[in-house]
Amino acid sequence: MPLYEYACQACEHRFETLVRGGEMPECPSCHGTHLEKKQSTFAGRVSNGSPLNEIPASAGCGHCGDPRGPGSCSMN
Repeated sequence: MPLYEYACQACEHRFETLVRGGEMPECPSCHGTHLEKKQSTFAGRVSNGSPLNEIPASAGCGHCGDPRGPGSCSMN
């Protein structure tokens, strides 16, 4: 059962919900069904216990300088 994020087109309420099988989710605020699926992010921890958002971002790829970070240049 995947967890998805939605934005209601009627009342602009953003929410997460579990979607089972062919179920059609509805907005918990206005019960509307005209929803836009949003890009989800996830939370996680690295082995030392620091939240991932506290780990400094890299300054670019060490091989080509691509500002998207390490490995980006190999994803052409």
